[in-house]
Amino acid sequence: MWSGRRGLLRSSGCGVEELRCRRREREAALRKARREQQLVSKRLLRDEATEEAEGGCVVVILGEAEIQEFLRLAQRGTEEKERERALVSLRRGLQHPETQQTFIRLEGSIRTLVGLLTSNQALLQLEAARCLHELSHSEQSAVAEACLPATSYLLTYLSGHSSDFIELCLYTLGNLIVESEAVRRQLLPQGIVPALAACIQLGPGLYSPPAHTATVTAWPKAEPWGSCGVCLVPSLHHLQVNNALLITQGALTTLGLLLLDLAAAVQRTEDAGLELVCGQLVCPVVRCLSNLLTEAAAETVGGPMQLRDERVLAALFILLQFFLHKQPSLLPEGLWLLNNLTANSPSFCTSLISLDLIEPLLHLLSVSNVVSVLVLTVLCNVAEKGPAYCQHLWPGLLLPTLLDTLALSDTEVVGQSLELLQLLFLYQPGAAQAFLQQSGLQALQRHEEVAQLQDRVHALQQTALHG
Repeated sequence: MWSGRRGLLRSSGCGVEELRCRRREREAALRKARREQQLVSKRLLRDEATEEAEGGCVVVILGEAEIQEFLRLAQRGTEEKERERALVSLRRGLQHPETQQTFIRLEGSIRTLVGLLTSNQALLQLEAARCLHELSHSEQSAVAEACLPATSYLLTYLSGHSSDFIELCLYTLGNLIVESEAVRRQLLPQGIVPALAACIQLGPGLYSPPAHTATVTAWPKAEPWGSCGVCLVPSLHHLQVNNALLITQGALTTLGLLLLDLAAAVQRTEDAGLELVCGQLVCPVVRCLSNLLTEAAAETVGGPMQLRDERVLAALFILLQFFLHKQPSLLPEGLWLLNNLTANSPSFCTSLISLDLIEPLLHLLSVSNVVSVLVLTVLCNVAEKGPAYCQHLWPGLLLPTLLDTLALSDTEVVGQSLELLQLLFLYQPGAAQAFLQQSGLQALQRHEEVAQLQDRVHALQQTALHG
């Protein structure tokens, strides 16, 4: 299969450039698959305190007559409290799929709800928005499409002053975008991309003036921005033709600045609510950055240039350390961003080396198999850049680390370890010999019978023996 001479690999049918091309295609497909799988979920926003105050009633299925009566009271009740109570009862009923279907079949029901949404009474507006939010969470696209008359108003309210109301509108829009192509087609000309870009631009200034002390006093103000991230994630997935617009309007730069602020906040505070806020805010920010970086538009308009700052990597590693100790479930999100930063950027790979971040990265290999695969993928991104980069990886801690990962039974971890070894053998003279001296051949032999790994195992064995 493979033959080696003077420390370099040659293949009978696969040159260096072809090898690199195949790897890039495989990684691009992987990034797309991950985005398809994980970044299109709906979110349900309910105020637990409000639910408890309302008695935590069991959801009751409402019939046509009851829905019509609640809408009548909400529209024409003699007192504001009576109108608000009617909407609360309707909202509870709309938590059930059967009530949702009945509601959208009733003529004028959505029109009445939109009228209440646009009224000049704040409490009625909020309850009407909550009703729409319950509808947006439906798994039926027909229910989402019934909400079309409300989308222009939800977008308008993103420029309002109530953080709670903005948050509710963002979550609702995010849910609607996920569910229906018709909704997506309508939101584009209505200006959802500029509206979200405007929300993004609010982010970095929300909570990080230099005068702040150890307590990050403005964390609550960050909630709508976190919701913007929740909305922006499915938006970036579905509204692909507009990603270039977001990038040209500075989305990557602003998200990068926000990442710096979040890292600084994590270092400054021991606030008990920090973990929750990080889950609500950091995760959407990281996902948005990851998604933008996977798009062709990012390369076309020079997206990576907007983030070409060593501080971004430093901030990301601060957050990775925080995740490791406080929220390990978020580690894959941070590592996926690191993968997307280093995939096509020699400058980020250089920064990873110059900032001495390879060793901290290796320490994450013991966390889980999922984390191990992502760490090894990032190391492959670095090694793939050529001999100068491989010199900084090998041998150091990497050789014993790879021997450890090859001892595992997880085929994904082993497969990515083999990928990294293949690149090292290709670019680093003496790597194959050093691997042999550390019982590397025996490590490979453990996986000779695994169908998914056989080809790579045999290729590496030949290279190690004859290179």
